[in-house]
Amino acid sequence: MLGAAGLLPLALAGCGSDASISEDPDELVLWYWDRSASPELLEQATAEIPGTGRHLRADVIGTSFDTKLRTSLAGNAYIPDITYINSNNALYFTNEDLFLDLGELGADSVKGDFYEWKWNLGSTPSGRFCFFPLDIGPTGYFYRQDVFEQAGLPSSPEEVSAAITTWKDWTDLGIELKGSAEAFMVNDAQTVFEGVLNSSPERYFDSDDNALYTAQGSAVREAWDVAVAAIEAGITARIPQDRSTDQNAAWSSGRTAGHIGAAWWTQILEESAPDTAGAWRLASQPVRAGNNGGSFAALPHTCKDPEAAIAFLTWVTSPENQALAYQDVQLFPSTPDSFADLSYSGSFYGDQDPLDFFSTAAESVPTSFISTWETVIGGSFTLEITNVETGGKDPERAWNDALDQAERVLTKRGVDS
Repeated sequence: MLGAAGLLPLALAGCGSDASISEDPDELVLWYWDRSASPELLEQATAEIPGTGRHLRADVIGTSFDTKLRTSLAGNAYIPDITYINSNNALYFTNEDLFLDLGELGADSVKGDFYEWKWNLGSTPSGRFCFFPLDIGPTGYFYRQDVFEQAGLPSSPEEVSAAITTWKDWTDLGIELKGSAEAFMVNDAQTVFEGVLNSSPERYFDSDDNALYTAQGSAVREAWDVAVAAIEAGITARIPQDRSTDQNAAWSSGRTAGHIGAAWWTQILEESAPDTAGAWRLASQPVRAGNNGGSFAALPHTCKDPEAAIAFLTWVTSPENQALAYQDVQLFPSTPDSFADLSYSGSFYGDQDPLDFFSTAAESVPTSFISTWETVIGGSFTLEITNVETGGKDPERAWNDALDQAERVLTKRGVDS
């Protein structure tokens, strides 16, 4: 759940204040965080943003990125001309007037280059296109092929994918894995809950901010039930996500033989369990792939040269440059044509190509709507699913407590759920 500083209302200061962060009229300032952009591409733009006569100054913002950005916007001073924003761009929907509508600047000319669902996530509920797509995080099921083989279970990517087309199938396979190899399908139930929800077209609210999660049979309730079923079946290792050392040890030893994760997990697993190289494979996630992570770019309303700024965005996110960014800092491309310029030469996943797997998975990610208010209440549900898993809390009591907490938070903010 986001801290209070990230939820402060924004209001424009007096018109006489100077919002510029740079006195150089030919310099556009970009705010980004470490590894959210390719250093090679930023270096090129520092010399000149192609075709604009402008140049870029790229400022790395460390901790509390959202707090700093929101504080600058609220004070109408020291605002960058271009800012990257993480996957929580919905946090800014209630203050969309502080950002330019990129559709009015010709952004639609490159719309066809991107995965449609990612492009759609850049629109606000009012229909303004304020958030330009950067990288993405399509998901799949990572698993230890050697452990599955030892358990006498389906073990090739094709076999495992066919065996887990539904979440019940996945849970049933986990029961067999636990019985035969004393291994778990995933480390924790929160991963399951988020894995189901991230692959659903429906989430907590609709585009009019009407609550969906309270309805019988909602997508949030389905994700909850799948996670609870995994807990009750004993197929999660009950290692919370904040215990990374324990998680890494479980993957390395084979005690945990899988993970539901996004494309960027390919590198994390290589670094977390280097001694297991060659043992891991990728299978299609039950039902469909989801998305976890990825980022956007936006132009604050004070941008000194919107045309040059949009030129930078379309240049830096071209299929060719997104391929370069992947090679540079492993930012997974949001443009399908990028993969024509990419190849995978590692052996951590045997003879399987993660680039091919996740670029194909990205094609089936559904279009969904993430509300500002989801960023406020979502933590209530992940907290309570952890209480069920690690504290033995009754699932129905935990569900009702999550609903009550969400209601309290929304009521405090004047939202009718």
